[in-house]
Amino acid sequence: MPGPEVLLYGIPLAFLAGFIDAVAGGGGTITLPTLFFMGLNPAQVVATNKLLAIFGSATATLQFWRKGNVEKALVLRLIPLAVIGSALGAYLVRFIDPNAFKTLMGFVILGVGALVIMNKKFGLEDRYPGLTARTLALTLPGAFIIGVYDGFLGPGTGTFAMFLFALAGFNLVRSSGNARTINFATNLGAFVTFLIGGHMVFWIGLPMGVANALGAALGARMAMLRGSAFVKWMYGIIVVLVALKLFSGK
Repeated sequence: MPGPEVLLYGIPLAFLAGFIDAVAGGGGTITLPTLFFMGLNPAQVVATNKLLAIFGSATATLQFWRKGNVEKALVLRLIPLAVIGSALGAYLVRFIDPNAFKTLMGFVILGVGALVIMNKKFGLEDRYPGLTARTLALTLPGAFIIGVYDGFLGPGTGTFAMFLFALAGFNLVRSSGNARTINFATNLGAFVTFLIGGHMVFWIGLPMGVANALGAALGARMAMLRGSAFVKWMYGIIVVLVALKLFSGK
């Protein structure tokens, strides 16, 4: 078990992860390797990461929610499907080779990022048409699939969710707000599961969680202040980081 000195780098990295995750998703690409580097075993890494992530995702969700950047009528319909999908993903991990799946998802997220970055107008304007049949046909299965992915692997869940909401017509700021809310729901479900399992290292997860929440608060405010163009720039960077994480097989 590591000593308290690991928090000297764990806390600032958790703050950075919270900031990045609130803007464009992908904070787990920072916190998961950090927890591994601290010397925790794999079960402790995954469980402790969910402990600190619940702080950041809750804070970011609250920030976006208060400023009206969460489409409540839609998101509340999607949360149950995302949570069910997350539980299913956690079950399927026993039967599917995660490394092969990681490589596939690495190519998928690079393709998603290319579509977002190369289309100059994508995500910059809000064209959400409301709760139409097309919107629900896109987002209901999309939320379930993203939930399965989060339960199975996790890295980049918020980034994938942002793309889903941008496809539905939201600008990237509102897409980020909706994605953070969905991600909070799936994190909460996983948090309860891991809490029961007893693998969380609280003396690491709690202070890093507070730092993650502070970073998330700043990131959410920055996203809303700077607008969709800033979020799009950050999104491109996170797509590359998430893809590298998936391709690494670690």
